[in-house]
Order: sequence, then structure tokens, then C-alpha cells
Amino acid sequence: MKIERKDLEKSVVELIIEVDTKNVAKYRKAAVKYLTENADIQGFRKGHVSEAVVVKHYGEDYISQMTVDFAIDKVYREALKKEKLLPVAQGEIKEVISQNPMKIRMAVEVFPTIEVDAKYKKISLTKKETKVSAAEVKAAMEDIETRFTTFQEADAKGKVADGDRVTITTQGFDKDKKELANTNMEAYPLVIGSGMLVPGFEEGLIGTKAGDEMELPINFPKDYHNGEFAGLKTTFKVKIDKIEKAVKPEFTPEFIKQLRGKDLDLKWFKDLIKAEILDTKDSNARMEEESELIEELVKITKMEIGDKMLEEQIKKVFEEIKQNMANDNVVMKDYLESLKMDEEQYKETNVKPVALKRLQGELILNKLSELEPKKAEVSDKDMETEIAKIKAWFENPEVLERLEKLYTPENNYYQELKTRLGFRNLIESFFKKAK
Repeated sequence: MKIERKDLEKSVVELIIEVDTKNVAKYRKAAVKYLTENADIQGFRKGHVSEAVVVKHYGEDYISQMTVDFAIDKVYREALKKEKLLPVAQGEIKEVISQNPMKIRMAVEVFPTIEVDAKYKKISLTKKETKVSAAEVKAAMEDIETRFTTFQEADAKGKVADGDRVTITTQGFDKDKKELANTNMEAYPLVIGSGMLVPGFEEGLIGTKAGDEMELPINFPKDYHNGEFAGLKTTFKVKIDKIEKAVKPEFTPEFIKQLRGKDLDLKWFKDLIKAEILDTKDSNARMEEESELIEELVKITKMEIGDKMLEEQIKKVFEEIKQNMANDNVVMKDYLESLKMDEEQYKETNVKPVALKRLQGELILNKLSELEPKKAEVSDKDMETEIAKIKAWFENPEVLERLEKLYTPENNYYQELKTRLGFRNLIESFFKKAK
């Protein structure tokens, strides 16, 4: 087998593979044998068809094509091995130049060559400090209060106050007292202070009682998000159907256990909230640091990422975005319609830059791990500590048992975690603490 190799752009290698006449005959024999054993020809029992009948029935052109098919898999793998190529996707047959001797032109996208300039050793960046203030802990506690607040109907004398939930029926009118489209609401629940409606509306309901009817003058801001109402002077007729007073939860040990599954008093719960906020801030800071480092490294790195490799990464990132939207009950199709984009436009405009940067980061960090193995080293103790952190988020025995099985050295999850920790250690080696 002879091979002519030509390196093209974007990590594509062209191979012209030539198979001599002797080996072509071998592959033709294999193709004919397959047909004699599997052909379904009228008047002959399956598996009892002669070569002459097969050739007459299918014709030489068809058998020649099958000969190429039988040859290609083997010669392709041999060519990859001989040329020491690491493909990122299945090679493509571009042309069958000749049948005998068999000569095939193929294009193979390979893992890109990464060349990082030695200047990387001089990169020194400042680590981001992370702190948690008492105000942040308080805000997190208030957010929990809001999410778990319940409402109880007020008595007949109760008046609307900030934080109450009122049920209203309303209709908007323009300055000529004509009904405004899309302003009619019946039995609409509204939490006062939520900012759900136009500024001035919620504030105008404070002090009213259940059963009250009123006219509320509302001037829409000139920069209102709905252009149809921007700057419009209106009047809303409003009826207060019901008033419900907010009942905030108390941070009792029972409520805290319901939230986090842990037996904690209020002090320890606040400490836990603080630790969670700090953990989130640390994670965000690490992502920002990685992004900052990759931007510097890209400037001094030579690499050509192939189209197929990038396409695969775009698909991966797009699926992640879809899943995150689904978790927030957002349908991708509806989201794209709101942007007035189709899927391909969104991928090109919004997903491709993210996918490219992520791919560049992974490739560069992989290369640096080879160049600086000590800095990317992860000890067994590091792994034990990280796995313990993951487990600390769960108390369910079944979940913990599954995690125990997932994070064992022979499992992919363990190896992926080890790779991520190695990257993290490598990234941190470029950062120094602020003075």
C-alpha cells in the first residue's frame, strides 16, 4: 500500500491511498464471496449461488464498488496507523481515482497541532479575592423568606400594604375613555412591591380595602418596554377582589432541616448560607480567571481547529443551553422566535463564539498539562477532598451510594474530575494573590 500525504488548512490531511493489483484481487474475492453467500437471486437457494451467476446478476460496476467498500475500512485504518494520525471524525472519500490498481483520495480531519510559545512561562495574573458581606447573607435569607412566604386572607377591615397579595379586576382606558386592548385582567393576583405592573400601579393600591373600586391615573414611561404604551396617559378602573397578608416563615430547626436536610440552629444556618455564597463566588472567580488566562494564552498559541471538531462543540454547547432553559421552563423554540432567529442563526451568532473559546481553552490546557505535568498533578488526597465536597451536598443514602460507585478510579466520572482538578491546579499556577 502506497500513501501520499498532504496537510491542508484547518487540520485536514489529504491521503491518496494506492492498493496494488494483488490486494485488489483479494478484496474483490471477499466481496464476491459475500454476495454468493447472501445474494437473493430468483431460481437459486440463498448461499448456493456461483461466482459466475453473481457477476452476471450484479455486473462488474457494482462488484467494483463493493470491492472499494471492502478495502476502504482496512486500508484507512492502516493509513492512519502508518501516518500516525489521530482523527476527530470519520474520514471522507473524496474521489476513487482508479479501480485497479485501486487509488482513493481521502480527507481526514485530525486532532489539531497546538504550539504554545514559551512566553507562557512569563504570564502572571492577579487572583480575584472573594468575600461575603453580612448584607449578602441577609439578602439570601430574605430571598428564602420570599420564596416560602404564604398568604392568608385579611379580615374585612384589612387594608392593602406593601408585601400583600391582592386579587384585582381591572381595565385600562385612554385619555378619550376608550378601552385599551390587552389591559383587561380578571381575578389577577398581584404582590404589592413586586414591580410586575407599570410604575405607580401597585403603589396606587396601598390603603384600599377589599370591595373598593377606584380609578387610577397611570402615565406610562416614555421608555416603557412595550412601545404601544410608551408615554401613554391612561386611567385604570380597578376593583379590589381580595386582600391576603403575607406570612413569612420562621427559621426554626424544623424549617431549616426542610430546606437543607441538616439539623442546624439559626446561627449555623447563616454560616452555611455564607459558605454556600462563598463557594458560588469562588466558582465564578475561577471561571473568570480561566477566561482571563485563556485570552492571554490564545495570543501566543498557534492552532487550527477543524470544522468538524468545532461543529461537535457547537452542538454540545447548544444542548447545554437548551437543557438550562428547560430547567427554567423556557422552550428554545419560543426563545428563538422572541429573538427573530432560526436555530442556525442563533448557533452562528450566539453559540459558536462560546464553543470556540471553550474548545481553545481545553486544547491549550491539555497541551500545557503535557508541558507542565508537575503543575497539573492531582494527588489521591486532592481527589478524596474533592469527592468529599461533592458528597457533602447530599444526605440521601441512595444518592451517596451512587456517588460512591461513580467516583472510583476505574470510572470515567473519576477521570473527568481528575482532569478538571489538574486544569484547575494548572490555572492557579499563573495567578498570584493581590497585595
